[in-house]
Amino acid sequence: MKKGWLLLLALLLAACVGGDVSWNEDFASPGAWQVESDATAQVGVQDGVLRVYVIVPNQLAWATASQDLRDFHLTVEATQVAGPDDNEYGVLLRMEDSDNFYRFSISGDGYFLVSKFVDGTPELLGGNWTPTEAIRQGQATNVIEVTAQGSALILVVNGQELARVEDRQFSHGNVGLYAGTFYQGGVEIHFDNLHVTPP
Repeated sequence: MKKGWLLLLALLLAACVGGDVSWNEDFASPGAWQVESDATAQVGVQDGVLRVYVIVPNQLAWATASQDLRDFHLTVEATQVAGPDDNEYGVLLRMEDSDNFYRFSISGDGYFLVSKFVDGTPELLGGNWTPTEAIRQGQATNVIEVTAQGSALILVVNGQELARVEDRQFSHGNVGLYAGTFYQGGVEIHFDNLHVTPP
């Protein structure tokens, strides 16, 4: 009997911490998303989307999903609504905290980047910002797909694989959706129709 309870407890822990989770998010309500707004950025769930509006230059802003995921496949629609095309937006994953995570980024002028933050310092995983015709530029919607399986991280945009890297720094953590500015503020990105499944 004791072994049965221990097995059940182990299964529950695997499901809640770092396990495979499937869920769909249409942002009809705030749910468990953690959002913050201040003088530099406005982040919130409204009108059926997750809105990230970055007001000032050289700033990142994000919302996190209150999940702890290990291996998964994520798809989300990201739409640039306003601001300069020289921007960045995308998915943060395996977030241990606000200083340690992987970052899959695209830009309104058609570039992509795979990187990670370690103790708040960005490190490239592969090349620097790279142009691709797969990204719809300007005020358009891009479908971003991220697969994390073991040490493999795969980035797909609009059905085209852009990057595949191997890294063992972070094995599990939270998921975030983000936007950022460079030389000009005023970037607004809307996220919608997020789906997470096992890889």
